[in-house]
Amino acid sequence: MADEFDVIVIGAGPAGENVADRAVRGGLSAAIVEENLAGGECSYWACIPSKALLRPVELAAEARRVPGLDIGPIDAAAVLARRDEAVSRYDDAGQVEWIEGVPAEFVRGRGRLDGPRRVRVDLPDGASRSLTARHAVVLATGSRAAVPPVPGLAEAAPWTSHEVTAAEAVPERLAVIGGGVVACEMAQAMHGLGTLETTVLVRGERLLERLEPFASDLVAESFAASGITVRTRAEVTRVERPAPGGPVTVHLSSGPPVEADELLVATGRRPAVAGLGLESVGLAGDQPVAVNDSMRATGVDGGWLYAVGDVNGRDLLTHMGKYQARVCGDVIAARAKGEPDDLPALRDLAGGYGAPQVVFTDPQVCAVGRTEARAREEGFPVRAVEYDLGAVSGAYLLGDGYRGRAKAVVDTERRVLLGVTFAGPGAAELLHAATIAVTAEVPLERLWHAVPSFPTVSEIWLRLLEAYGL
Repeated sequence: MADEFDVIVIGAGPAGENVADRAVRGGLSAAIVEENLAGGECSYWACIPSKALLRPVELAAEARRVPGLDIGPIDAAAVLARRDEAVSRYDDAGQVEWIEGVPAEFVRGRGRLDGPRRVRVDLPDGASRSLTARHAVVLATGSRAAVPPVPGLAEAAPWTSHEVTAAEAVPERLAVIGGGVVACEMAQAMHGLGTLETTVLVRGERLLERLEPFASDLVAESFAASGITVRTRAEVTRVERPAPGGPVTVHLSSGPPVEADELLVATGRRPAVAGLGLESVGLAGDQPVAVNDSMRATGVDGGWLYAVGDVNGRDLLTHMGKYQARVCGDVIAARAKGEPDDLPALRDLAGGYGAPQVVFTDPQVCAVGRTEARAREEGFPVRAVEYDLGAVSGAYLLGDGYRGRAKAVVDTERRVLLGVTFAGPGAAELLHAATIAVTAEVPLERLWHAVPSFPTVSEIWLRLLEAYGL
């Protein structure tokens, strides 16, 4: 086996795979090193399985809003079986075959930096292999769930996103620590699949604190209507689980403790930098790898080290990691061939506008760009307008009780959108139009001529523009 490649990628998740693909398309050779399953966290324990669990819950809620459809309880066993199919039953043979078809060499083992342009791989059989990169090493190791240092929490063996998406059974009682995307999505998924008592413990004032307040309110109302309990200002002080696999008790700074059969910790993620050998190239071994807009690591002589996806701490979203990877692979190929590497397509510009994101709850929440609060904090001249999604003609056709809301944040001087948020059933399908409008900085006067089809919920664009005064 060759030990020298043009590009070596550590991490075979979506970002790492995309780097290798783009580099090879650019005429370079590549190797991808992965300790666990090729395809990464997203394919097996995050995006794919979580949405496989959420889709039946969402579809059942949608059907129940339409008169004439008799929807019974969800078959949780069938949903879990379908989830297993979606993750290829945790077999990465198909992913490895795809990588080798790029073609790139797949190296199974734990990779770490071992000085400039060198990667040492600890192989499964206990041996090691030393790889050398002619042009670039790319770090694409993703992130890991963060478990806060609460007394007894680690000892209680809580679920993280990894365990909840791979659950073999639905617990009767579930406690969730956190109020962000994973907490909301998985609380609703488990509850919809049959959990009888679901309690979400939010340290702050509301769910989804980084998004517009109305989105939080709509999700909280949906939770309450379905029987999910949300406790805000809930500071966890201690966790007890006397017997492995037995009931768990979560003690709080105020109010009664919460008893549950399983405990999900969803309090954020940390870039996976431990053991990467960053110290061997002069970087801190416990911090995200800082990069410039070409994904090149800063503070490393020679410009050979890159980092894409969660490990650089920029935007912890799979689609943003894949976007960064395409930029990165193209930059590496351009530099290797002596071509310009500073063209607009060879820079991460999307992150500066505000990454698009979707929360796949019912109602769905999706947003791109800045919230009103963030735009004002950053000093933009701002005017925001809102509109009731349920009042749009197309919403009536989606069933009784359709509720939602939309908000547009406008730069009043340039008359372009700084951010857009939608919250409502199926609202995610509206997001890409908003993403184009925000990142392309389409003037409001031009958006006015983008005519929405009738009767669809996309007519919300017309209503928002009218609310602004066009």
